[in-house]
Amino acid sequence: MTLPSPAIECRGLCVHAGRTRILGPVDLAVAPEEHVLLVGPSGAGKSTLLRAIAGLTAPSEGEIRLFGDVVSERRKTVVPSHERRVGFLFQGGALWPHMSVAGTLDFVLRERGLDRTARRKRRSELLEIVDLVGFEKRRAPTLSGGEAQRLSLARALAVEPRLLLLDEPLGPLDAPRRQALLDRLQGLEQRFGLTTLHVTHDPDEAARIATRSVRIEESGALAGVG
Repeated sequence: MTLPSPAIECRGLCVHAGRTRILGPVDLAVAPEEHVLLVGPSGAGKSTLLRAIAGLTAPSEGEIRLFGDVVSERRKTVVPSHERRVGFLFQGGALWPHMSVAGTLDFVLRERGLDRTARRKRRSELLEIVDLVGFEKRRAPTLSGGEAQRLSLARALAVEPRLLLLDEPLGPLDAPRRQALLDRLQGLEQRFGLTTLHVTHDPDEAARIATRSVRIEESGALAGVG
C-alpha cells in the first residue's frame, strides 16, 4: 500500500537575513492530520519556519513540499502564498483594528473570489463555527482576548485550509479560555481533517491534543523529536 505524501516536508530549509542565518537547516516531515508542537527558545526561528511554509517569508536554501507538491525551491516561489490553502493564526491575533468582525471575514472571502451571496453564507458558517454569531458589527479592539482569538481562527478557516499554522495562539488567554480554544481546535481538526503545526513556549498546555513535538535549538536547526 502506498503511503500518503507528508502534509509538510522541508528539506535543507534555511532562511537568512542578509548574511545571517536565522533558521536552518531544517528537515521536517509532518503527516496528514497530525498536530505537531514546535518548541524552542525565543529567537530560534519557530515563527520564521511557519512564515516560510505559508509563503510569507522567502527561504534562501532548501525545498518545501505541501501534500507532495513543491511550493518553494531554494529562492524560487513555485506556489504563491494565497494558493497554498494554509490558514495562519498569527501571534497576538494580528487583527485589523479598523475592521468589524464581518468586515474581517468579508475581506478574506472577497480575496478568494466569492460573490456577495456566497460571502454572506460562508461568513455565517464561520461565525457559527467559532461561536461569534451576533458579533458582526463589533470591531477587533472591542473584543475580549478569547473573542479576538476566535475571530483570528475564523479568518484562518476562511481560506478552507488543509493546513493550519498556529503561532502562540494561547498566549493572551487565561486558563479557562485556553482550554476552550484547545477543545475548539481539536474539534475542527477532526471535523475538517486538518494538519496543524503549532508554535508554543509551553508544550504541556497543548500536549493532550498533539501527536508529537519537535524542538528548534537556538542555532536555528531542528533537534529532538518527542
